[in-house]
Amino acid sequence: MKIDWDRRHCARHGHVTYAPDETVLRERLRVETKFGTAWRCLRCGDFVLGEPHGSGPAEHAPLVPRGKVLRDLFILRFLAIERAVRGVFIVLVAAAVWKFSNSQDSVRKLFDDYLNVFRPVFKHFHYDLDHSPVVGSIQKTFGYKHSTLVLVAVLLLAYALIELVEAGGLWYAKRWAEYLTVVATAAFLPLEIYELTEHISWLKIATLVLNILAVLYIALAKRLFGLRGGRKAFDEERESASLLEVETSAGVMV
Repeated sequence: MKIDWDRRHCARHGHVTYAPDETVLRERLRVETKFGTAWRCLRCGDFVLGEPHGSGPAEHAPLVPRGKVLRDLFILRFLAIERAVRGVFIVLVAAAVWKFSNSQDSVRKLFDDYLNVFRPVFKHFHYDLDHSPVVGSIQKTFGYKHSTLVLVAVLLLAYALIELVEAGGLWYAKRWAEYLTVVATAAFLPLEIYELTEHISWLKIATLVLNILAVLYIALAKRLFGLRGGRKAFDEERESASLLEVETSAGVMV
């Protein structure tokens, strides 16, 4: 069974009707019934009773999310969810660092107590905990100053805020959010590459590839920074797409 995503979207969010000033298009988009005038939905094509939601020149018709626009919106919302999840995770890490900075001594004592308990067990399996890289990294954090840990927590919160703002803007396809995402993501790419030179993992590689693709896709598809004609070409594309939606819904061959 094939799902009609356009009608499903209309069922959830409502239809989009428009009355163009062009007489030929207007007549093709409306029909008279015994219950009143009905207008064709620009998204699903069904006729809807009542006044149209808007009117004016065909090129000023609302650009309903379907076809290419719906695909772009889907990708942006996927990136928005990824940013939101990352932002929430970073907030949790920042909270953990903040809590650790205020109870550093007690955490160190608890860690040392557990280390003394497990040291003989691991020694039985010929593993020296005292020379373990993981244990060494944890012990190194105990040497950080309280002020340093607080600064780390603040920087993490700032980074998380950027991620969450990106997520909100991308979800609603705001152009400023697209710029922010490209700039912020590109700024961290050198750091991600440097981390790969220190230690390679599939998660780091996947994150780097995803971020590079996100930067390239948004910059090119949305014509940011003057690429592919810039904002002027982007607005012209939107207007032509609006006109095409009206003409297609009206059954006019273009």
